Amino acid sequence: MVTIGIDAHKRSHTAVVVDEHGLKLAQRTSGTTSPEHLELVAWAATHARERVWAVEDCRHLSRRLERDLIACGERILRVPPKLMANARDGARTYGKSDPIDALAVARAALREPLLPVARLDGADRELRLLVDHRDDLVCERTRMINRLRWHLHELDPACEPAPGSLKRVRTLERLAAALEGMEGLVARLARELVERCEKLTLEIRSLEHEITARVSTLAPSLLAICGCGPLTAAKIVGETAGVERFRSAAAYARHNGTAPLLVSSANRSRHRLSRTGNRQLNAAIYRIALTQSHWHPEAKVMMARRKAQGDSGREALRVLKRRLSDVVYRALKADAAAQLPLAA
Repeated sequence: MVTIGIDAHKRSHTAVVVDEHGLKLAQRTSGTTSPEHLELVAWAATHARERVWAVEDCRHLSRRLERDLIACGERILRVPPKLMANARDGARTYGKSDPIDALAVARAALREPLLPVARLDGADRELRLLVDHRDDLVCERTRMINRLRWHLHELDPACEPAPGSLKRVRTLERLAAALEGMEGLVARLARELVERCEKLTLEIRSLEHEITARVSTLAPSLLAICGCGPLTAAKIVGETAGVERFRSAAAYARHNGTAPLLVSSANRSRHRLSRTGNRQLNAAIYRIALTQSHWHPEAKVMMARRKAQGDSGREALRVLKRRLSDVVYRALKADAAAQLPLAA
């Protein structure tokens, strides 16, 4: 049984073969096209019939490689980049190169027994692509609105729209009609910005409808959680990228950064805020917690009890976030189980 570590790049992949003790046996650099991936599999077969591939978890670089290897029936482990640093530090060779990184990936896979196994991308990645595209369009519209407000202030400070109103199509249409009779370069630029903001708003709405339709099918249990709307649910599904890769609710809480870190010194132990983990997931759970702290009866009672025990508002909200992480995990598990018969 050998392990083949892969250091993936945009134009090349470097593979290093190691035995069960981490001893380097061979190395090869390959291209990134599907025919070159097949040549890499044929080369690996000359070294061992039983093998496992370890790929650094940078899916924007390794997605095609993983897809081709899975199509060939290969087993692939995803190695988080943070594990490679320790493997490089413990090696006898110094520096950083593609073979050194590939060797570090392989040795990290040997050292860590519970690494996630790669799988083909499914509906969760498509949902994430849609959510990310919507976020990009929202950011682009915000930049345009900021520039538009300065132009409107220069044209007529008394006619500036109310905050937040420039995200509505009706307001933009009224503003376009008001700018129609104005002359000058500033008015022309303002009209162009209004037109582009209106177009972006329609695109964002269309994406939101598509995201809502998809997430309603993929995650009904998640949507049933108080405070979890379609966009938040889509963000959670996309960023989780398969709940089956987490062995427990505690592991999921560690991944999303809601699990507090234990800090101990001598005979005194305490917990502090974790700033690690997936911050997008953390922000989504925070939005749910913030909504429940105002509207959900059980959450309001829990927050009041924690504050009576001496916790601040933020500390009580962190406790609520940790509990909601378990609720989200169970909902994702339920939705994944419901999808299995459909996949079969």
